[in-house]
Amino acid sequence: MNGSLLNSGDIPAKKSATASSQSPAIEDGCFHCGLPVAEGSNYSVTIDGVDRAMCCPGCEAVAGAIVAGGLDNFYRFREQNSERPEEAPEQQRWHAYDLPQVQSEFVRAFSDTLPGVESLQSPQVASLLVGGITCAACVWLIEKQLLSLAGVERVSVNASTHRAQIVFDPGRVALSTIFSALASIGYRPSPATAANSERLLQQERRAAIRRLGVAGLGTMQVMMFAIALYFGGSKGIDLQFEQFFRWVSLVVATPVVCYAAQPFFGAAWRALRSGHLVMDVPVSLAIGLAYGASVYATVFDTGEVYFESVSMFTFFLLLGRFVEMRARHKAGLASGGLAQLLPLAALRLGSDSTVESVPVAALTEGELILLRPGDTVPVDGVVTDGASGVDESVLTGESALQQKQVGSLVFAGSVNGDSSLTVRITAAGSGTRLSAIEKLVEQAQLDKPAQAALADRIAGRFIAAVLMISVAAFVFWWQQEPGRAFWVALSVLVVTCPCALSLATPAALAAATLRLQQLGLLVARGHVLEALPRVTRVIFDKTGTLTEGTPQLRAILPLREGMNEATARDIAAALEAQNNHPLARAFRPWFGNLAASRLRSVTGRGVEGVCDNTVYRLGLPEFVLALAETSVATASCRAPTAQGQWLMLGDSRGPVAWLGLGDELRPSAPDSVSMLASAGVSAELLSGDQSDEVPRIAESAGIGDYRAGASPEDKLRRLKALQEEGERVLMIGDGINDIPVLSGADVSVAMMSAADLAQSRADAILLQGDLRAVPRAFALAGKCRTIIRQNLGWAILYNALALPLAFLGLVPPWAAAIGMSLSSLIVVINALRLSRWQPAH
Repeated sequence: MNGSLLNSGDIPAKKSATASSQSPAIEDGCFHCGLPVAEGSNYSVTIDGVDRAMCCPGCEAVAGAIVAGGLDNFYRFREQNSERPEEAPEQQRWHAYDLPQVQSEFVRAFSDTLPGVESLQSPQVASLLVGGITCAACVWLIEKQLLSLAGVERVSVNASTHRAQIVFDPGRVALSTIFSALASIGYRPSPATAANSERLLQQERRAAIRRLGVAGLGTMQVMMFAIALYFGGSKGIDLQFEQFFRWVSLVVATPVVCYAAQPFFGAAWRALRSGHLVMDVPVSLAIGLAYGASVYATVFDTGEVYFESVSMFTFFLLLGRFVEMRARHKAGLASGGLAQLLPLAALRLGSDSTVESVPVAALTEGELILLRPGDTVPVDGVVTDGASGVDESVLTGESALQQKQVGSLVFAGSVNGDSSLTVRITAAGSGTRLSAIEKLVEQAQLDKPAQAALADRIAGRFIAAVLMISVAAFVFWWQQEPGRAFWVALSVLVVTCPCALSLATPAALAAATLRLQQLGLLVARGHVLEALPRVTRVIFDKTGTLTEGTPQLRAILPLREGMNEATARDIAAALEAQNNHPLARAFRPWFGNLAASRLRSVTGRGVEGVCDNTVYRLGLPEFVLALAETSVATASCRAPTAQGQWLMLGDSRGPVAWLGLGDELRPSAPDSVSMLASAGVSAELLSGDQSDEVPRIAESAGIGDYRAGASPEDKLRRLKALQEEGERVLMIGDGINDIPVLSGADVSVAMMSAADLAQSRADAILLQGDLRAVPRAFALAGKCRTIIRQNLGWAILYNALALPLAFLGLVPPWAAAIGMSLSSLIVVINALRLSRWQPAH
């Protein structure tokens, strides 16, 4: 199979990369490298409907690969000509993907800490689409092939979406080498862009329909001749007519085997060439051997022919895979990258209020953009003018429009509603919340669950066992009834193919992960769904978790003469200006009134900085008082009794003021705690706050077990103590200040915020702030475990029943094909029930 993008038929009609038979008009030189083009040169590539002249076959090959990969925007936005490739044309097929400008669309820096990746100097992760994947075994083969390359550390391939996530060291292996390695085993790699993803799915559907049509038509025609041969064998038929029907059957069955069944042979050949066994190996053996034996019987006029069995067998296999593919696509398991939702260009506002259309890649922090009704937001930003409803469903799953006005935050990927907005950019490109979500999704794909890995290993060994059992069946029947030995062995090969076993776990996990995201919980680690049913206790943080995370400054009590409320407020705001703790948001309106230097944040304690040549601290009393040079009166150290969370502001002379903050309990918190209790899961509150707010919040949420004044170290000790007692703990925190305890928990969930999301190492992210998503995740994880057990049980039971029946000669090859297809289809349909799961009210 040819892996070339230029010859694989993957090139869009409107953006084809083809060599022109006539010399195109030569403009200023080679469109790719800028060097002069020789007169009479026929090298060219069609880019945006225009024939662009190329100086050599190398530039033609590179430019063609760029266009075929759907990356022709590279030529619109590049700042200078590219270098002329130096390799021979045959080696230049993938050379374009080594260009940094081209890689920017599907390659990013890899910052996660997965085992084995720490040794890489500058790891990157590439998102590819891989054409030619036919089943779960292809995933295993691709991963094995790429992991054999020096410099490739992690590979994860999704058989549903055909997307591959590859962590590699660019200093040790070029991306073109990875593309070439995939092409060498017969697959068709391309960058994972939205256009490429949709095109690949359409090609998959069209090819499947064509092959299914050929197999169906061939089966019907061959069956007509087979009926004549059957009745002729029992009633008598002239030898001349028998030979005629056999030869016609051969002619009709040949396209079925050579074209419709080609995916089975291609996948089997790729696997065998790489020294691996996949599910298509026994299938291909069955089809090939049955067809070969029938051709031999026809040519030499001896024995029986089974062209109708071969055709019917191929048809039912293709039908099963087609229905399975349609079910996957319809369920939305083939969604592409989130970042591909962004527009290519945006309207930038100049200092003189002029509007110009610029590439999104050219936008920078601080600039103003104009969003018209219906525009997709290309960046994260703050509304500076206008009011409108914005659809943020791609980020939160919430379909209702969110009303935005001056001061409101908008995020990349959301869609503006009915009015125009002016937005000041706060983050662009890889710094947006959408980009952070996509990185977490890719991270989850790289982190293969233990259940799926175990199923892959079992399936690989099972195939070897199937081949040996088939040989044993042939030997046994050869001694008993030689005429049936061949067909019994074929039935054993087919009926016990472990497709259902390999699909049982990945299909269920994929459907459940998608449904969880729709419910508001983004899974960032592969083990979450496996671990949730075993969790016995949930630990909540208070600020920003049980509470709304939008605290307000409600009171200021100066403790020193000459210190007024406004000055204390501005000093506190200066100290919190660069802090990402939720409490810092209470001081946001006063950021910039005063400047502070040498800022230092002590996790769980407070902040320190220099303001007007004086060192101040803001936070817990003991943290602030440690700065005082003399002893301080006890009375000034007692927090006010009024409701709220009180922070102390102090300097080297002692306390300066008390600042009282207030935050509201999330409306979903009581329901969440109640739902957890109904599921038999305990709830606990651990907070660093020492005020009376902790028992008030705990009581309002319905949590009886709480601890106030807990430092990060105290929280971690409590977590470890619970785990030593045999508890499985899920921790919900703000993602940054609770990093130690989040890392130590069996499952960790972080609240979604713009600053926290990119840095979070949590196992899952709560997208909407609705805490009821957590108990719903428990229920869905339990249902997922049940579905996986059902799937594995069915796969094992089917093989346990089918194998003896086939061995005894009770299952003909065509019935074996139906059984194998149905078993796989049952597993997939059962798994897709999870994508429609609804929480109990």
